[in-house]
Amino acid sequence: LGIFMSFQTPEEIPGITLAHILKSTKKALTGEKQSIVELSGEINNNMTKLDMNRSYLNRDFNVGLYAVPSKKNEILQMLTYNPKLVMLDETDSGLDVDAIKTVLKGINLYKNDSNAVLIITHSTKILDGLNVDKVHVLVNGKIVESGDISLANYIDQNGYKKYLGDNHEN
Repeated sequence: LGIFMSFQTPEEIPGITLAHILKSTKKALTGEKQSIVELSGEINNNMTKLDMNRSYLNRDFNVGLYAVPSKKNEILQMLTYNPKLVMLDETDSGLDVDAIKTVLKGINLYKNDSNAVLIITHSTKILDGLNVDKVHVLVNGKIVESGDISLANYIDQNGYKKYLGDNHEN
């Protein structure tokens, strides 16, 4: 359907390698069987851009990985599949400064006028490296305020208390 979703805690799939996931999904998306050389070139190019270890291609999908490589796996999938809409759920969760920069690099490589990125986050730090069009505050499943990047800056300085009330403990 042209939608890619990443998760705060990516799924582990024992017995299936990252290379298999990438190859099978790409074929399912395009309906074409790409040559392994052609697909490998694209994947290796994306892995280089994301400073990824190529050994992950032969590992079981996300099995035993900590946050940084599993998030890089998701960004690699995003670049390889090139969907129309990407939804990144807490893609910055558990990442150090360098890993956030890598994720931002991947998002910026992907984003263009023909696609869209929706980032769900509790922290505004990941937004610093992006050209953000809109910011929405979601509380209990409802958008309670929308704005430009200045809204994220306001939240960064003042927190979410305005939206959550005095009784909220987080």
